[in-house]
Amino acid sequence: MVWLGCVLLLGGAVALALYFFTLDFCVMFFSFDGIDGVGKTTQMRLFCEWLASQQLEVLTCRDPGSTPLGEKIRDILLTSDEDTPIGGRSEMLLYMAARAQLVDEVIRPALADGKTLVSDRYLLANLVYQGHAGGLELESIRDVGRVTVDGIWPDCTFLLDMSPKAALDRMGDELDRMESRGDAYRERLRTGFLKEAARPGSTIHVIDADRPVEEIQEEIQEIAGRVLEVG
Repeated sequence: MVWLGCVLLLGGAVALALYFFTLDFCVMFFSFDGIDGVGKTTQMRLFCEWLASQQLEVLTCRDPGSTPLGEKIRDILLTSDEDTPIGGRSEMLLYMAARAQLVDEVIRPALADGKTLVSDRYLLANLVYQGHAGGLELESIRDVGRVTVDGIWPDCTFLLDMSPKAALDRMGDELDRMESRGDAYRERLRTGFLKEAARPGSTIHVIDADRPVEEIQEEIQEIAGRVLEVG
């Protein structure tokens, strides 16, 4: 009977270990980024559908946004006109404030609950838009960003890449405040994204977005499968 009890205890321990292994496997943070017009919305939707088909509990968010404060900041950032000028540092800090709220209110609780989280943009966008393209000092943005994300970093970022001209051709005539900054600005954005992806230790995966939707999604899923196995 003692022997049987030990077996049962061992079996329970193994089952418990497998349970927590499964939780670790599921707790992943993915983000999508790239210049406007590359197809982030479509690819993110298809990716989330695929994750759900793998029996993962998926939560999506957008940065800035997905909290009451974040949505108000998003509206200010994207729709303000010349009557409400926003300087480069103010712009960067507004994005950071929205992200801090997103981390505290959405991202950290979701990961703690064992959900797989997928975000439309994250800190990378700040580095590229306000740093590489906007002229702010990159290390200063990184320093503020570290405080903002408070240790929460994506396990994998999918950077959808294509020429700014091809991306612009996909977009409609009504551009928001960020989208309407001109061709040179969009070129700097693309260059900035690729420079960040090339940094040592980067978890950014550059995806050629100038291909059929299905091909792009297949590559994204293949990369994600490897990341989930490692996790």
